[in-house]
This record gives sequence, C-alpha cells and structure tokens, in this order.
Amino acid sequence: MSLPPLVEPAAELTVDEVRRYSRHLIIPDVGMAGQKRLKNAKVLCVGAGGLGSPALMYLAAAGVGTLGVIDFDTVDESNLQRQIIHGQSDVGRPKAESAAATVREINPLVDVVIHNTALSNDNVMEIFSAYDLIVDGTDNFATRYMVNDAAVLLGKPYVWGSIYRFDGQASVFWAEHGPCYRCLYPEPPPPGMVPSCAEGGVLGVLCASIGSIQVNEAIKLLTGIGDPLVGRLMIYDALEMKYRDVKVRKDPECVLCGKNPTVTQLLDDYEAFCGALSEEATEAVSGSTITALELKAMQDNGDDIFLVDVREPNEYEIVSIPGATLIPKGEFLNGSALERLPQDKRIVLHCKSGARSAEALAIVKNAGFSDAVHVGGGVLSWIKAVDPSLPTY
Repeated sequence: MSLPPLVEPAAELTVDEVRRYSRHLIIPDVGMAGQKRLKNAKVLCVGAGGLGSPALMYLAAAGVGTLGVIDFDTVDESNLQRQIIHGQSDVGRPKAESAAATVREINPLVDVVIHNTALSNDNVMEIFSAYDLIVDGTDNFATRYMVNDAAVLLGKPYVWGSIYRFDGQASVFWAEHGPCYRCLYPEPPPPGMVPSCAEGGVLGVLCASIGSIQVNEAIKLLTGIGDPLVGRLMIYDALEMKYRDVKVRKDPECVLCGKNPTVTQLLDDYEAFCGALSEEATEAVSGSTITALELKAMQDNGDDIFLVDVREPNEYEIVSIPGATLIPKGEFLNGSALERLPQDKRIVLHCKSGARSAEALAIVKNAGFSDAVHVGGGVLSWIKAVDPSLPTY
C-alpha cells in the first residue's frame, strides 16, 4: 500500500543541490518535490555499526537534510570487517564521531547531529521526538523493544533490520498504519536461544544488503513513493541468494498497539524483560564467578581443576585459554557433556564473554557439581587481564 509522504518539501534546492542530486531529480517518482522532502527530513540512525554504516552513508548521499547518529561505543578493529563507515585510523574513536566525519565527507550539505551516548529510558523519548523517522540498526533485543515502544508511543515510524551469519530481515513498523515489532515478536526469545553476531558471526557484506534495504524503505516513506514494507517482513538468504516476504498482521491483542493496550509507557527495565540470562543461570553464577586473574592463579598454584571451553570449534581455533578442553554448550544442553566431566576435579567453565558459560554452569550445578564456577568475562577478560598478545574477535 502507498502511504502519504512523511514530510513536507523544503522551500527550494540550491544550484549545488540540483547538481548533486540530479540523478534523483530525473526520476519522475522522485523529482524536485521528492528531493525537497528528503532535504527537509530528519532521520535518526540508532547505532553506527554493521547496519548503521551503510544506512548512514546512503542516507547522506541521498540528501536527507538532518541525520542523527546515536552510539556510545568506540571503534574496535574487529568492527572493520563490516562497519565500513569507520577506517583503521578511527580505532579507539567514538563511533558516533567517526560516523559523523564520514557522513560529512560524503555530503557536506547534510546537518549531522551526534548523540555520543547510550540509548536509555531516560533519553529515548526526548531524542526520538526531534526526528521524523527512526532507522534501527541495533543488535540486541532489549534496545529493539525499547526502540519499538518509544516509536509507538510517539507515533513515529521506524525501519527495522536484523542480521546473523548469512541471514537478514527487514521491515517497517508503524502502528498507525500496520503492526509494531511486538505484533511480530510478542516476547523476546529465551536467553541464549538466539546468539548475537559477536557470538555467531555475520558475513560482512550482508550488512550492506540489509542496510541498503533500510535506506530504500526510508526514502519511500519520506517521499511517499512505492509500496513500503509496512505489514511485511522481508527475509534474505545470502547463501541461496533468495528474497521472500511474509505478511505480518497487526495483532489486535498486542500489549502495546492493540485495541486494549497494557503497555502504555516505557518498561522500567528492558534488560530484565529480555532476560540476558535465564533465572537458573543468574542463580548459578551468584557466588560462583571467578575472574581471569583468579583462574591464572589456580593454574599457577597447580589447583586440581578441569577447565572447559563451551564455545564452538571455530571460535576455539581463533583463540583459547591454555589448558582448556573444548566441550561446546550444545553438549551441555543435550546432556552428553556431563559424562566427560571428572568427578575428582573442580569444574571451571568459560566462553567468550560469560553468558554461555553461565547457562552451562546452571546445568553442571544441577548435575551435582556444586563447587563448579565460571570465568566472568570469558576469554576476552583473559586476553585483557592475562595475555594481551592473544587475538580478540
């Protein structure tokens, strides 16, 4: 379905703008009126990472007049495989500032607004209210639900994207004209069910595929052309090179945008709502978490421990803690790992950052290994605190 343009046209285009955007201007569906709408538009990109990189770059090139970028992180070398808005010289620099510099280099006619902060309940409504459209490039469920809830409560449309390994998804959520994110995903997945890109990886170029689709949808919404992805979920399989879309209907019982909403303001705690750890894991790690330095001391003292790495084999090949035995988390979930654990040694578990080992720890403790512990921060904390010469990922 076609929708009315989201913004009114700017008064005029300068001679420089006409030259710059001439390839848009000669498209009948865009033309002068469409380009003036882009010039008058204010778009916020949440995140300057994998999806935010191509989104910000193409929004800038398209001539969106005001671009906001919110990101609290700094550029890490591992980002450069996919976050193409940053370069080698930006490592260690705030992502919002690095992204803004690239945007200005692409198009100095764009007004860039930097939000070098974490999006939170305290600032999301104020920040969102200054923009016409939100482009969501976040990579965690807590922020996704916060973005959705704030957008619905403010009556704002937003373009959503998601990536993992070789698969991508995109949609437009606008409660005034169709479903919201909660209509599609009423509840977050169980803790540990859906690995993050940091745990499972992502094909770098997939970010460009989904990010450019998000910009395509943003341009359509701003100018009122085409058939936007409202009420449709686009699914992309990069390995099979297949696109398909699935209809998403507005849920009349949606707790946020349904006929009798029960969520009428932001939740108090989105992290708790999404449950980074299960209740069992949260209980298991209480009093049973050691630091990387404590693990090193155990090894140096010759303590009788059995160190288990619960990551995947390809992660183990990248980097490992000396003396660790690889038993992937899946073997704990199906129970086969338990028979490999010695009864006469203290079990010490670790993963990349601590989440997966916490889930495995709950299983191990329930199996009777009451003195088992896990390493908070995982192999990343080992690299930082014990052996910085090892590679991170």
